[in-house]
Amino acid sequence: MKPSVFILERVAALLQQLLRDDAARHGLLPVHLQVLGYLAQANRYSDIPIAVASYLGVTRGTVSQTLAVLERKGLISRSSDDRHGRRVHLQLTAAGEEVLAGSWPQRLDRLLAASGADLDELASQLRAVLGSLQRLNDRQAFGQCRECAHFLAENGSQRCGLTGEMLAVEQTIRICREWSDPRADRPALQAPTRSP
Repeated sequence: MKPSVFILERVAALLQQLLRDDAARHGLLPVHLQVLGYLAQANRYSDIPIAVASYLGVTRGTVSQTLAVLERKGLISRSSDDRHGRRVHLQLTAAGEEVLAGSWPQRLDRLLAASGADLDELASQLRAVLGSLQRLNDRQAFGQCRECAHFLAENGSQRCGLTGEMLAVEQTIRICREWSDPRADRPALQAPTRSP
């Protein structure tokens, strides 16, 4: 095993431990905290149950049960979409935001900032690894709206080139399920081929 694979495995294990500890502190399961974290970042195209399932790589049934628990606990609320019939949007409540305040992502952010590492370079390298893993596992990519191939900035306004809809600035810094890598033509890390 290459040292980088070992390091990534250890990082993943320690992040999972942080997630489990934070969830237990609030009487939740890790998947509950993952859903809250996702919804805190999702834009209006992505704050729907099917996007939650896709992002977490779980079934719709699991997401449905998870959302029901979070709603009963008062951590999320649902609202109807006026333009798309039965579509339901999910939002964090004040209690849901409070659960996330000071949770492991914020602590990790502070740790990385204090490390002195080049965080832009680290993010670029991790993004390449993530993209390769998503392709290897046939997973949908999610990314920040304004870093998407569909994002259009024109005359001081922003628009989604896929839907044609205008975007509020606060939506452009959130993650989107319709995200497409603008660098898709760049060579990606390849999965090793197996000898017969």
